[in-house]
Amino acid sequence: MATIPVPAPEAQVSISPFGRVLGVLFSPGKTFEDIVKKPSWMLPIVLTTILSIAVSFSIDQRINWREFMSQQIEKNPRAAQMSAEQKQQQIEGGAKFSPAFTYGIGLLGPILGALVVSLVMWGAYSLLGGASTNFSTAFSIASHAFLTGLISSPLFILILYLKPYGTADLENPIAANLAAFLPDESAKWLVALCKSFDIFTFWTLILLAIGFAAVNPKKLKGSKTYTIAFGVWAAFVACRVGWAFIFS
Repeated sequence: MATIPVPAPEAQVSISPFGRVLGVLFSPGKTFEDIVKKPSWMLPIVLTTILSIAVSFSIDQRINWREFMSQQIEKNPRAAQMSAEQKQQQIEGGAKFSPAFTYGIGLLGPILGALVVSLVMWGAYSLLGGASTNFSTAFSIASHAFLTGLISSPLFILILYLKPYGTADLENPIAANLAAFLPDESAKWLVALCKSFDIFTFWTLILLAIGFAAVNPKKLKGSKTYTIAFGVWAAFVACRVGWAFIFS
């Protein structure tokens, strides 16, 4: 008796690199599942680097570096011990090198940030979640999670050009965090703490949690993946606030 052949299941079509860019922002679960199966990082790094350089260019165009350096020096507790000549030397030196430094951060910041975060999260999820994977997958997850910059970077540029020349706050430009509600005379440690409660930071952490959960859904069920991501963030915040408290 002839048997009826069972059709083989169709292979799932991989999401294109540009589809992943949009998918991470609007359907991260499905997109990260695809990224884990076939890791890639080139396009998100290129996009975030282009935007980062655009931000650097806008900062250089809209910030009065001498005025900015003067404000930074006055915030330093040691400023009272400096002579007017010493302050002027630091202002001139800072104004000279700040543009180059800004462009350097714009060029290297995205890839270095993704490298550091992927290494830290790779270790955290391996040790605490048992979600073993390779570094290429971890780096792909982190580079796509940082695509929140597709929203925050244009907002930053818009704010720079909407505000009068030289008045943008480079320490908290978008003000998407609790520090925006603090008075100017607030303690540095409190400012550092409140800056950490940031909308875009939380969005990135959620994407990282979803991405690493896709590595091993059985071990990273429910809230476990979010507990690890936000636990790493909490440790970083503790170090940041402690540093600000010691040197304030």
